[in-house]
Amino acid sequence: MRKTAHWIVTLAAAAMLAACAGQKEPATQAIQKAEAALAEVRADAAQFAPDNLAGVESTLAGLKDNLAKGDYKAVLAGVGGLTSGIAALKDSAAAGKSAMEAAVAAASAEWSNMSGDLPKMVEAIGSRIGTLSKSKKLPKNIDQASFDSAKSGFEMMQSTWSEATTAAASGNVMDAVAKAKMIKDKGAEVMQMLNMSAG
Repeated sequence: MRKTAHWIVTLAAAAMLAACAGQKEPATQAIQKAEAALAEVRADAAQFAPDNLAGVESTLAGLKDNLAKGDYKAVLAGVGGLTSGIAALKDSAAAGKSAMEAAVAAASAEWSNMSGDLPKMVEAIGSRIGTLSKSKKLPKNIDQASFDSAKSGFEMMQSTWSEATTAAASGNVMDAVAKAKMIKDKGAEVMQMLNMSAG
């Protein structure tokens, strides 16, 4: 009777080992496939969906840990969720990339308009400041403090315009547009100080 019981335990243990051995290969392959799928999307995900990427990488690390411990059942049970997570990550990264490309396209169009208009504004303000600097007396509607502020603002416009054109030349049109908007706002202030019409 004891011999029979011993053989039953031995057979059960052998069956469990066989089952584990049978699960090792599919579990290993599942992790390898998941790693390959994640590698394809990692660069875009790091840029456009970093939070989602962190979650997926954490899940993958947990399953790899299970694989290393020989818990193949846990790996096979969890790999479906990991695969879904990678698919969702791919979608969110693609959506983020698409939104960024649309924003860059819009910024490029805006820069195209601004880079034509702003130099004219800067030139007009520079001309006005040059004329007033040569005159012996400022007009009644412009005091010295306003004129000094206008000159300071004009210098800021010139330096920022230089930064904006450099940004645009290096392909960073969004930064270029942000700087151009600063120039436009400052230009409106300076024109008011100098009693210039916006037209």
